[in-house]
Amino acid sequence: MRLLLILSFFTSSVFASKFDVGTYSSSLDFAQVTDVLATEKSSGSWCFGTSVRHNDQGWEHYADGWEVIDLEGNQLGYRKLHHPHDNEQPFTRSQCNIKIPAEMSKVIVRAKCNKHGFGGKPMVVDLSQN
Repeated sequence: MRLLLILSFFTSSVFASKFDVGTYSSSLDFAQVTDVLATEKSSGSWCFGTSVRHNDQGWEHYADGWEVIDLEGNQLGYRKLHHPHDNEQPFTRSQCNIKIPAEMSKVIVRAKCNKHGFGGKPMVVDLSQN
C-alpha cells in the first residue's frame, strides 16, 4: 500500500509538470495570441512573428510581452513589448535568435499583460510544419 501511494504521488507530480494549454481566459483583459509565424533560420535558431490582441488601456493596462515555452512550461524565448498598442489591434511583433532543441517539434507561445500576467489563449506551434 505504501509503495502504491508513493508511485501515485510520483506519477501525479510528473504529469502535473506539463503545461496546460486548455485552461485560459478568452477575455480581452488578458493578452490573447491570435497568430504565430515561426521560421527556422540557416543558423538553426528560430524567428517568431506573434500577433497579440488585448484591450490595451494606455500605460495602466497593456500587453507587455510574449514568450515561447516548451510543453513543460520552460521559457525558450521572450519578447518584451515596450508600450501600449491602444489603436493597433491585433498587433504583430517578432523575436529572432530563439534556440529550440532539434528534437523539439512543438512549442507554446503565450502573451501577458502588465496587470493580469499570463492567462489568455496560448498557441501551440508545430515546428515540423514550418
